Amino acid sequence: MKIGFCGLGLMGAPMVRRLLAAGHEVKVWNRSPAKAAALASLGARVACTPAQAASDVDGVLMCLFDAAAVESVVFGSDGVAQGRGLRWLADHSSIPPHATRALARRLAAGCGAAWIDAPVSGGVAGVEAGTLAVMAGGPETHFGEATAVMRAYAGNVTHMGPSGAGQATKLCNQTIVAATVVAIAEALGFAQRNGIDVDKLASALAGGWADSKPLQVFVPRMIRAQAHSIGALSTMLKDVDTVLATAQSSGAPMPLTAAVQQTLRIAQAMGLADAELSAVISVVSPERREAFLQQAQR
Repeated sequence: MKIGFCGLGLMGAPMVRRLLAAGHEVKVWNRSPAKAAALASLGARVACTPAQAASDVDGVLMCLFDAAAVESVVFGSDGVAQGRGLRWLADHSSIPPHATRALARRLAAGCGAAWIDAPVSGGVAGVEAGTLAVMAGGPETHFGEATAVMRAYAGNVTHMGPSGAGQATKLCNQTIVAATVVAIAEALGFAQRNGIDVDKLASALAGGWADSKPLQVFVPRMIRAQAHSIGALSTMLKDVDTVLATAQSSGAPMPLTAAVQQTLRIAQAMGLADAELSAVISVVSPERREAFLQQAQR
């Protein structure tokens, strides 16, 4: 298919590489042009504006940081909504459900295009392996077509309900992941103070009830900060803030998530917002802070 893609960050760029490898024609736009130019050698066409990326294509995909960025890229001057013949837009960004519903109504009223909220889980490794989980909301009119495109990097695409349902499902995902990662950090801090060889902890727990993908991924990265980040702590804090704001408006009690939020805020106050999520270990093991500060500065 002919696809427009806006937002070439940690997740967006590998998504485009998978789309190109699957044989799709892709027009790309990014706020900083250098990231778009880097994909031109692989066959992507570089668009000067979001409107250009969204013109004369089968659909548009986006992967942006927050609701403000999404609104700007879609409805700003030369935004996606100005694209010629736009039929559907699938947004992989993680933004509040109420914002998605408002933006979807605005797009439909403005140009008649369908908005599919399609946040993802699985990280960069999931993109590269083609195994991402996509949780989608919005009209089913173009869902099949959008799913066919997303299969380039997703192993599981599930339609969860009307507009905003995909974002609400992603918030469930982030609630579980954030709590798990903070629990892993506390367990590592406990292990260190009780004479356990922390290098053996993940393998010792493998196959038991404490085992999980986050355990196997984050334990080694908490023990030794890596050169390349797999996702910023600030991004998870943004999502947890959204979880609790949405919980407040819907009356959902979330005492554990509130504690997780404060742990992430402490890490942020330690200067670790730009380090990867593994840096939360520094809250219980402050001696690790310096290594993650160096990571954040790379």
